[in-house]
Amino acid sequence: MNLVTVGLGIFFIIYGITTYVLRLYKPSFFWKLEPMKQKWGEKRGYYIHVFSYSILPVFLGIVYTILGVRG
Repeated sequence: MNLVTVGLGIFFIIYGITTYVLRLYKPSFFWKLEPMKQKWGEKRGYYIHVFSYSILPVFLGIVYTILGVRG
């Protein structure tokens, strides 16, 4: 078991979940969201932001945690 990798994985999972929750309750917190919407369009910019800051970190966190537990 590699504790550094497990810790990094847990950090990524918490980061992704936190950004998702903050996006629901306090969208003004994300200053990069509006420029992304202006550049890519309303829906596409929002989905790119959700993927980049919520889905991808959670996915990487799960992968890192599994790899850390396996050794």
